[in-house]
Formats: sequence, C-alpha cells, structure tokens
Amino acid sequence: MKAVRFHAFGDASVLHYEDLAVPVPGADQVRIRVAATSFNPVDAGIRGGFLQQAFPVTLPHIPGIDVAGTIEALGADVTGHHVGERVIAYLPMLADGAAAEFVLAPAESLAAAPASIPLADAAALPVVGLTAWQALFEHADLRAGQRLLVNGAGGAVGGYVIQLASHAGAHVIATASPRSLARVRAAGADEVIDHTARNVVADALDQPVDIVLNLAPIPPAELSALAHVVAVGGSSHSSGGGRAGGVVLTTVPTAMPAEAIDGLRVAPIFVRNDAGQLAALAARVDAGELHVEVAERVPLAELAAVHARADAGALSGKVIVVPA
Repeated sequence: MKAVRFHAFGDASVLHYEDLAVPVPGADQVRIRVAATSFNPVDAGIRGGFLQQAFPVTLPHIPGIDVAGTIEALGADVTGHHVGERVIAYLPMLADGAAAEFVLAPAESLAAAPASIPLADAAALPVVGLTAWQALFEHADLRAGQRLLVNGAGGAVGGYVIQLASHAGAHVIATASPRSLARVRAAGADEVIDHTARNVVADALDQPVDIVLNLAPIPPAELSALAHVVAVGGSSHSSGGGRAGGVVLTTVPTAMPAEAIDGLRVAPIFVRNDAGQLAALAARVDAGELHVEVAERVPLAELAAVHARADAGALSGKVIVVPA
C-alpha cells in the first residue's frame, strides 16, 4: 500500500510517500480501506517533535488521526461490525494513522459514517467534532439562553462549536480574522467580531457573557482579559463570592494568570475518543443539523505540502487527504 510517514522529527520535508505492507488486524481491530484522513494541527506538532512528551510515537510513524473509510477485514473477537461497513473514527494518537491506503482501528472506536455526504468528506468530522461537543456540553455545560463568546472561531473546531451551540439555543458571539468572517457567519453566529479591527474586551461587547471558549493561541494576559467579560454571578457555575461565575475553556497549553482564576472555573480541553458521541454527531449530519465543511481535498502524495503550508500559517479551513 501507499502511505506517508516520517522516520525522524523535523519540518515537512521529513514526510515521505512510501510503499508499505498492508497491515493485518489483530484481536479487536478492523482494517479500514481509507477514503480520506484529514490534517489536524496536532499532526504537525507531533511530526515536528514538539509533542514527544505528550505523544511519544514510535518512529517511523504514519500521521492522520481522523479516518473515514470502509471496513475490509475483521480481527479476532470483533462483533457488531461487518466487512463493507462505512465507518468513521478518531484513531489512537500513538498508533500509525490514516495517511495511507489502509489503516488498523480499534473496533470500539468506530461509528457509522454519515450517509448524506461523500464518505471522504466525513473524515473532516471526528476530531474537531468531538472537540467541539466535549468543550460545550461536558466542560462548559452549555444551556439554552446562555451567551457564549467563541474567541478564534474561524477554524474547523469553531465552525462546529457555532453550529452545535446555536442549535442548543445559545446566543453565539464569535471572533475571527477577515479571511474567516464569512465562514463564521455562515455557521450561524448571532454576532461576529473582526478581532483585527476591534478590541473584543474594550469595545466590542455590549454586555457580559456566560461562557468564554478560547480556540486561539493567545498569551496569558489576553486570556485573562477575556476571562473578565464573564458575567459576575451570571452563570450556574458560580463558585459563590468570586469575581466571575462562568467558564473559560482553552485548547492551548497556556497558563492562566492567578488573578484570572479567582471565582472562575477554568477547564483545558483534551479531546478523547467517544464512539457514542461520534455516532450522535454523524446522526446530526444526516438530520441536517450539522454541516461538514471541507475547504480542500488533497491527494495523499501531497500531504507534505499541506504540512508545509500549515507551518507557514497558510491553511484556512479543513483539509482532507485522499489516497489515490
């Protein structure tokens, strides 16, 4: 089979398009013929060697933690799945990924792929969809009628956050750069702020919010400023007697200043695999409640170029990677 892998950590040039043996599923695994994987920023972090402590992958390594495809073979003890089934999954971080024609996946990680969109496009759903769901409904306990500020909503996670929060009955305020404003509006945000033209904290908000969800790599001082727009005692998460009662969530490993924590629950997001949640997201796609947006479809042989563009900050929107 064809696959892309790296034998050493480094820039995008360490990624090589190679011929490998087709993997054989072990107990409780399936082999998937890959329709597509997707690019996630964590792929570049692992490839670059910046995340070795968190994700100590064994070299050589095949990236690609999202997969959409068709089950081609079942390992021993696999029940509840069949050859020919169209599935999606968030793959284990340390195992070889789906930047290949075939990949092994734990049977317990699989969910049925949405039937209403092309199978390859469904690779844009697992990791970012689960991140959005868990941020909103596990960490923030979002409820109808609450005001949600999504900082840095122009990326793939932000699009799902806006859609899910809007459908849950929240009032969504989203910040984005000019290149993402139209996409954020289309996702359904009630208010959209160009953060390059207006200071979100100083002059863009006319009243406090219940929850701040930060999706941007910002310095601690800026995160602290965002925390101060959370309503005082205005959320069910109030700790009593504190300065603020809402929730600030962040997907980046940025330390919160001490003054931003008093009275405020801070929850870092570390997405986990949950096949049940993934199945629910796929069902929402088929029900027309959730739109899967794909910005680009790139051949597997060109994955190194995608990584290089990501390193240069030149990617916009979700990119899926398709084997020949």
